[in-house]
This record gives sequence, C-alpha cells and structure tokens, in this order.
Amino acid sequence: MHLLGAAAHHYHRGGGAGQAHFGLGSVVAEVLFKLYPFEDEGFLTELRSKIVSRNNLNQLARKLGFDKLIEYDPKILANGRQGSLLGDAFEALIGAVYLDKGYDFTRHFLVNHIIKAHIDIHTLEQTETNFKSKLIEWCQRHGKDITFELTTNMEGESAKLFTIQVNIDGEVLGSGKEFSKKNAEKLAAEKACAALGI
Repeated sequence: MHLLGAAAHHYHRGGGAGQAHFGLGSVVAEVLFKLYPFEDEGFLTELRSKIVSRNNLNQLARKLGFDKLIEYDPKILANGRQGSLLGDAFEALIGAVYLDKGYDFTRHFLVNHIIKAHIDIHTLEQTETNFKSKLIEWCQRHGKDITFELTTNMEGESAKLFTIQVNIDGEVLGSGKEFSKKNAEKLAAEKACAALGI
C-alpha cells in the first residue's frame, strides 16, 4: 500500500513517468546487451524501443491487473485514453519503487519479476509496428492535417538528442525524445496513436 500511495503521488506530480521510463529503458538495454552480445547497436535500440513502447507497457499493465486496481473517470474510456493511463500508471509505480528502494532493488525487481516473467522478448523481436504509417493513414481517412515538427535539437553527453512533436489539426498529440530523428518520430507517433485510441 505504501508503494501504491507513492506511485499515485508520483503520477499526479506529472514528471515521474519520464524518470521511470529512463530507468526501465536502461535496465532493458542492459538485459538485451547480455542476451544479444553479437547484435549491432541499431538492432538493440530498436528492440529496446519495442519493449518500453507505450503499446507494450499498456499491455503489460493490463496483464498485471492495473485495470482492476485503478479508479478513473469513465469519460477516459470514451476518448480511448485508458490504454495510455495504464502504461503511465505502470511507469509511476516503477518510479515509486526506484525512489523508495533505490536503483539496485528496482533493477532486480524489473529483471526478475517483470522482464523475465512477463515480457516475451523473442516475440517482440519479430513484431513490426509502424506507428507513423498507422497515424498518417488514420489522418488521411478522417481528413486531418498532420505534421511532425522538430522542437529541440540538443547536444547530449555523447550524441545529439532530438525532440519531435506530432501535430494533428494544430493540436500537439504526442512528442518523442530520442538520439535519432527517426526514433523520435516513431515515439511521437506512438504516443499520438495512444492518445487517439487507434
């Protein structure tokens, strides 16, 4: 109960999901590096993105029963945002565990109780989801204008960091921050798809 309360606080503060996502992504990267020692960086980055994708985290949260634990406004169901809510709640829980127990405990918890127990990495390896194409097709069917806009181009410690936002009829529905424009666009498109419930 203590962690659930901390997760709720973490979620409502707003910034927690990004911190949790960073922790989850780094642990997943470590696991993949050991699992695929001879694969190149592009393969590992793509697979990591699939594992920590909004769609996969939504499914994982539902598998773990988050949909039965969370109280939410029924209006959320009407606009298709429940899936995004579940993934956000999972990230908030991981963030709360990290803040309460530290990195080593959280890493052990993620590897042994989440990744190994509930994520089929080899199946995800074969899964191909093009959220950008999916989003563009949806916009074309519904007569919506869509643009992908580079909003930030920052120098990180070892590489450039790109932030892309996707606008539909002038409204920002998703943004992504990655070390390549292509991956940033993918992440932004995925978040927009989740927001639209498609």
